Amino acid sequence: MTQKFYRINRQITAPTLRLLDEDGKQIDILSLAEAINLSQESGLDLVEISGSAKPPVVKLIEYSKFKYQEAKKAKAEKKGLKGGETKEIQMTPFIGQGDYDTRIKKAKEFLATGNKVKLSIKFQGRQIQKPEFGHQLIERFKNDLAEFSAPEGSAKLIGKRLLITFTPVKKTKK
Repeated sequence: MTQKFYRINRQITAPTLRLLDEDGKQIDILSLAEAINLSQESGLDLVEISGSAKPPVVKLIEYSKFKYQEAKKAKAEKKGLKGGETKEIQMTPFIGQGDYDTRIKKAKEFLATGNKVKLSIKFQGRQIQKPEFGHQLIERFKNDLAEFSAPEGSAKLIGKRLLITFTPVKKTKK
């Protein structure tokens, strides 16, 4: 992550400045000398936020506090970009209704955050002789998540597991 450079106090060279307080509310448009005097009186730093604006925007805030806020903002943006992973949900062909509902709820959460969901139905013992029960469960799962996801291809039986992947569907706003 690249560190953004901010001019502070005496590094600012513009003759006039648009001064903001800690909350981002505009105080006034002042000369550089007036702004420096104000910062020395209040014991706060002048931090240039937008040097390309006319006049440049400067915030009257403690520099360490400003850096903390910026780091917090960057972390929040990074958190919002989460997604794109594949999450696995495991079931057996004869899963109970309560457990099934929990898996559906979890799948909806995964799809809402932009993750793919890999459904794995594990056959135990002689259950493998009746793979149609697994296919019925996949159809039920597909129908319950129809508005949130679309299946990628068809279900594949690999060993004693029936696998299928679902991708999130982007909702169109009406």
